[in-house]
Amino acid sequence: MASAREMELRMRSVNNISQVTRALEAVSASKVRQSQQSVQASRDYSSRVLQVLQRLAPQDGSQQLHPLLTGRESITKIELLLITSDRGLAGAYNMNITRLALDFLRQRKVPVQWVTVGHKGRDLIRRSGAEITADFASFRRSPEFTDVTPIARTLLDDFLSGSVDEVYLAYTDFVNTLRQIPRVNRLLPLSPPEVSEHTVDGEEHSEVGTGQFEYIYEPESVELLEAVLPRFTQVQVFQAVLESLASEHSARMVAMRNATDNANELSNRLRLAYNKARQLAVTSDLLDIAGGAEALQSA
Repeated sequence: MASAREMELRMRSVNNISQVTRALEAVSASKVRQSQQSVQASRDYSSRVLQVLQRLAPQDGSQQLHPLLTGRESITKIELLLITSDRGLAGAYNMNITRLALDFLRQRKVPVQWVTVGHKGRDLIRRSGAEITADFASFRRSPEFTDVTPIARTLLDDFLSGSVDEVYLAYTDFVNTLRQIPRVNRLLPLSPPEVSEHTVDGEEHSEVGTGQFEYIYEPESVELLEAVLPRFTQVQVFQAVLESLASEHSARMVAMRNATDNANELSNRLRLAYNKARQLAVTSDLLDIAGGAEALQSA
């Protein structure tokens, strides 16, 4: 058994760790509230934008109106935007979305180039020899739409230039504080919806998009789509970043809460062992004193 001094040093170390994790939990809790408000404020708009985009795709002649609506005959290379965080201490948040993205691309068996947001995901996929064409730092606060525009612009330029035939988003969908779902969704080219899932108040609902609405364009369709489609595509990237940011803060808050609880439990066990060690030392000292006194009396 360790000595009382060693137990005391260990308790001091565990208490210091619990103070740090408690502070990180408090910081993440405040950021979770801000990120949740941002996600909820933009989710309805993003959902409606996605419906409009998807219903534009199946219209007669729409594929000839804009290249973002045009699918490629053969898929020779794809691009994937991986959204993770710059910092750790968020449980399995970064590993879950990275593993899902790697498994998805392994099934596709097509050459892929990566665009990463967050250093953790970049470092994880770099070990596998992945081709990373662009790297962006994660956001420490809720971003503005203009902050995400360079990321979306990179994806749009790669697709329109023909260097890639498909573009996918790998992000973590925020459901609630205790539940976040990693997802990989196709961003480009736009296609008619089959079944789309969204989350409302922590519950998943499914809607079937029929694509049966014909749109009348004003002004001319080419001019309108040229202005609307890139911006609407940027909205989808912006929403994915907001969902991932809320998921990151929630995962970190839960991880730090669990770490604090574990530290407190370990501290209690160490305190009990420390008290036992002190009692043992006091008892041993008393026995030594009593034995010495008895020996002196006998002498």
